[in-house]
Amino acid sequence: MSEYLLQMKDIYKSFNHIYVLKGVSLNIRPGTVHALMGENGAGKSTLMKCLFGIYKRDSGEVIYNDEHVDIKNAKDALQKGIAMVHQELQPIPERDIAENIFCGRYPLKQVGPIKVIDHKKMHEEADKFLKEVGLNCSSTTKLGELSVSQMQSVEIAKAVSADAKLIILDEPTSSLTENEVELLFNIINKLRKKGVAFIYISHKMEEILKISDEVTIMRDGTYVGTWKASELTTDLIIKHMVGRELTNRFPKRENKPGEVVFKVEHYTSPNKKSFQDVSFELRRGEILGIGGLVGAQRTELMEGIFGIRDKIDGTMSFKGAELVVKRPRDAIVKGLALLTEDRRATGIFGVLSVSDNVGIASLDKYLDYGIVLNHKKLKLVVDENIKKMNIKTPNNDTPIQYLSGGNQQKVIIGRWLANAPDVLILDEPTRGIDVGAKYEIYCIIADLAKQGKSIIMISSEMPELLGMSDRVMVMCEGRLTGILDGKEATQEKVLELATKFM
Repeated sequence: MSEYLLQMKDIYKSFNHIYVLKGVSLNIRPGTVHALMGENGAGKSTLMKCLFGIYKRDSGEVIYNDEHVDIKNAKDALQKGIAMVHQELQPIPERDIAENIFCGRYPLKQVGPIKVIDHKKMHEEADKFLKEVGLNCSSTTKLGELSVSQMQSVEIAKAVSADAKLIILDEPTSSLTENEVELLFNIINKLRKKGVAFIYISHKMEEILKISDEVTIMRDGTYVGTWKASELTTDLIIKHMVGRELTNRFPKRENKPGEVVFKVEHYTSPNKKSFQDVSFELRRGEILGIGGLVGAQRTELMEGIFGIRDKIDGTMSFKGAELVVKRPRDAIVKGLALLTEDRRATGIFGVLSVSDNVGIASLDKYLDYGIVLNHKKLKLVVDENIKKMNIKTPNNDTPIQYLSGGNQQKVIIGRWLANAPDVLILDEPTRGIDVGAKYEIYCIIADLAKQGKSIIMISSEMPELLGMSDRVMVMCEGRLTGILDGKEATQEKVLELATKFM
């Protein structure tokens, strides 16, 4: 018997004659957590999709449980004992937990001449698996009533129900609080003791070093190496990922905040269920960070400002004049831009090209006679912003869904810059992005502030919030609890304000 549960040897994969995997190998031992790391575009997800049967590899071999396997699709993978919990969960919210766990493989019973779903057995089995992953709720509960972390536990229960020996977790903690992360780690450790192996994909260095046994690092579609997690530090991981020393996590900022250009006063949501009586000012060339815990209503406030959500009270002014925003189009016309929190759900148009995604917010500016789109002028501004953002893409006609997360984020920023806004609202601008791409995004933000653009940046990452903000505005349960000068802000001060009404 081999010491490895899974061996992927010399895997190659190309798209349109461009290789995205070049001889990558990966060896997973049973009962271990094996971290897979690399910058966005390094090939991690492509490698996992080749394993899971979503992509067909060009060459190389996969050995699982001492057998050469050629997994054809996700169902085939699950039947072989390989499960994957994707970063973007795809629950069926109106069905109960048991139906979500057994979707596509319901237990059946014979009733006369036909077979029907055995609901009793399905719920009994589901309750057993929920207990195994430590989720304290009934299998009859609708999935839509659960939190994100509970939905994730249901996905892991689904893997356990299929007797999975290998579970792939793709960015499992990107939307979880610290307490929820601890619960997830407890589930992982419990299953690890039973011999289940995990491939853990994440950009969060501290988590990797805490939960992993071994770490494999990829760069530009190639295998860099595998190390014991105990032998690594954050600096070493970064060096292996980017191929160089990364001495500064944040760029030097040369912006000089000027006069107040944007003012929000007494903004309140209907029935005060979200943001309540929030007032703040934003200066020209300033980066205003917004901190707070999950449920602080930061995103909801920005969506209210941008016209996505209703408000019952409050006013805004821009450059001294009253600003009335009833819908997003009003905000865009007045020079506001919003980079949304979830780029896949509300940011990118996945089936459209990079060019289309950059240009889509600026179409009105390039109409001849108000009705005919001037493709030549639009192409010039699109190409200019793609170059300015240093977007890595095979060509500008490539569908954006094939780009890495960091490059997708730069496309969306390029989209808004093509519209020449004065105020940019960036909601979690580096979520799910590797350390190298983060630095590029930070440089873009710092340069925009230097040019005189006013930036509002929501961030749940404390180092990012403190490292990039001129001032830090903190919210708790929909209310503004304080604004700190960036030079005086500390993690302790931010957390104190973030828990003020709890």
